[in-house]
Amino acid sequence: MKATIMNLAMAASFAAGAAAQPHHHGHHHHKKNSPAEKRDVETTYVAATVTQYMLGDQAVGTEEAKAGLDKGLYVVVGETTPTFTPPPPPAVTSTSSKEDAVFLQKVTSSSSSSSTPTPTPSSSSAAAASSSASYSSGATGVDADFPSGKIKCSQFPSDYGAVALDWLGLGGWSGLQYTPNYKIGDLAISFIETGTKSFKGGAGFYSYACPEGYVKSQWPSAQGATKQSVGGLYCNDDGYLELTRTESTKLCEQGIEGITIKNDLTSNVAICRTDYPGTESMVIPVDSQPGTSRALANVASANYYHWDNKATTLQYYINQPGVSVEDGCVWDCATDHDECGNWAPAILGVGKAADGNTYISLFPNLPTSTAKPNMNIEITGDVSIPCYFKNGVFAVSDTGCTTAIPNGGKAVVTFSSA
Repeated sequence: MKATIMNLAMAASFAAGAAAQPHHHGHHHHKKNSPAEKRDVETTYVAATVTQYMLGDQAVGTEEAKAGLDKGLYVVVGETTPTFTPPPPPAVTSTSSKEDAVFLQKVTSSSSSSSTPTPTPSSSSAAAASSSASYSSGATGVDADFPSGKIKCSQFPSDYGAVALDWLGLGGWSGLQYTPNYKIGDLAISFIETGTKSFKGGAGFYSYACPEGYVKSQWPSAQGATKQSVGGLYCNDDGYLELTRTESTKLCEQGIEGITIKNDLTSNVAICRTDYPGTESMVIPVDSQPGTSRALANVASANYYHWDNKATTLQYYINQPGVSVEDGCVWDCATDHDECGNWAPAILGVGKAADGNTYISLFPNLPTSTAKPNMNIEITGDVSIPCYFKNGVFAVSDTGCTTAIPNGGKAVVTFSSA
């Protein structure tokens, strides 16, 4: 029986809420290390997201897509691209809407089996043949250079800083995108089969998590022909892992420091970043335990991954207190389904803009989830304006808030009892 693999998400974009601090790129520049401005601002509202479902280059109706999920004909494997569309400067109200493409993919039930495509000989055969089945350079951790073409695809590269996500059942990888028709040098990737339930091996892109405060450094210049994001190391036809972004010889890079999570609750909070670029599922974990402070990764959007020639930011799904990362840092969670995973009640978006400021947005996970956090969430520190969720209400408006910290500034996101 055939199954349809469906890239379905209603993830809000970074600009999905009301921006309390205007942050149009190219406007309101600040001197380095200057305090964030505290000034009167006008709230700019961004119109609701419009979501379109795509099967290849064909549009699929919303009702048809949702009916397929209800009947068990579809399996959710990813989400739409979380691009950052900043609002206009003050006194200008946006009337445009953001259209998200939801990519659907038909595959056979063998997508989760142990079958492997027949390898095609390549120019790297000689190098691969001389490599050992379990290569190790002796160097370990995030500072070790990755030996491109030397490690088998079945050997998860934890010695080089990658963090295995064993609960996903993908051999430690955070996402698998099999691309049997892709050849190095292709400008776009026309066929992508997303691994969902098990590790079967085969040519394609193998994505991974990094330690807290770090982000992955590997993604190919070629992306999906219908604008799917693709990320990770490349498993070649000979079964060996290759770097895909050769300007970086390491798997993980240090994010911009300055944002931390502080948990004043008596329960943990699972914070789950989207695996982006890649399958875009919310699986990259930060396990905020009671009484602890944890680093939250941030990136300079102009220097990180670009989607469709647009700068991108990072998005973190905030689960209800008490949900473990194994239960919450998945797409379709079993624990309190309508309030965790893709249906988590709130999203935190972060990114450093070209003006030097880091913008932090806190907003409800609309229209996917109607749940509200069972806690208070407040952003404090060198912030330009208050931004929080307190006693059931978001600052600024019911669509959330955006605040900023200057270059070198610090912010603390605190979880506390409501």
